[in-house]
Amino acid sequence: MERLTFSVIVPTYGRAAQLRDCLRGLAELEFPRDRFEVIVVDDGGNPPAELTLRESPAPIRLTVMTVPHAGPGAARNAGAGQAHGGFLAFLDDDCTPAPDWLGALEARFGASPGHAIGGRTLNALPRNLCAAASEALHTYIYSYYNADPGAARFLASNNFAVPAAAFRAIGGFNPIFGTVPSEDREFCHRWLRRGHAMTYSPEAVVYHARPLTLRSFCKQHFNYGCGAFYFHTLRARDGDGRVRLESASFYLNLFRSAFTEASGPRACALAMLIAVTQTANAAGFFWSKLRQPRRGSDRPFRPKHRGVHRGS
Repeated sequence: MERLTFSVIVPTYGRAAQLRDCLRGLAELEFPRDRFEVIVVDDGGNPPAELTLRESPAPIRLTVMTVPHAGPGAARNAGAGQAHGGFLAFLDDDCTPAPDWLGALEARFGASPGHAIGGRTLNALPRNLCAAASEALHTYIYSYYNADPGAARFLASNNFAVPAAAFRAIGGFNPIFGTVPSEDREFCHRWLRRGHAMTYSPEAVVYHARPLTLRSFCKQHFNYGCGAFYFHTLRARDGDGRVRLESASFYLNLFRSAFTEASGPRACALAMLIAVTQTANAAGFFWSKLRQPRRGSDRPFRPKHRGVHRGS
């Protein structure tokens, strides 16, 4: 196969409706179809992605892979192993790209050669208060870690692109996380430690459609806490220091961010939900700490938390 500009890699796990919308958005991209491919990696989900795609074929260059259930990081790595593009663009199955998504990423790579590029993720379900709270948290974290867009420090893997050769050279995502989140956080940390740079590109937009109940919202952020513990465990093993909490002003401004996103009762509700995220995150962190295996284990994590596999 000829060299393509982009390989768009979409890990999926049992979310047929969302995957259909994602592929519909990819088929509507304002980007030459002979310059990109789409690789869907079915992470052992039910129903199988191949059945979903057979029922809803997309008019794009599409490859479907099925791998044993091992989490999104491993699925992305499997897709990268089959990719022909000079750049890998990672998109989650519950995200739909704006029509100019790949064009915006290409322009950023032209301006910042060798950088990893992360785009902006917008909530597609504004009436879902839990989804809105997750977006408010995500927006605040990006404003904090990526205050200088050309020297970004964290980019989420649901809207993320990287030169393929450099991705493979550092080993891709660490599969040790399994289905627990934070493989993107660890990748960004390792990418920067290797001397590479990252750029936040807010014009590269995708729309995230993840309906959340209060229960699934709490579970999501509990799992982020589990992932944070695993991330810091890896950092400690690499001699990169202990867990460091952010300053008090970080958390104060986090709660204040709810009132920049909304006003009145909705802002108060968002602030309460943001407080829930921090409580759930801390619970997940300390739950994982209590369950950590004995010292010296080669595989310190328990990745098989079915149902944790997430779009972002």
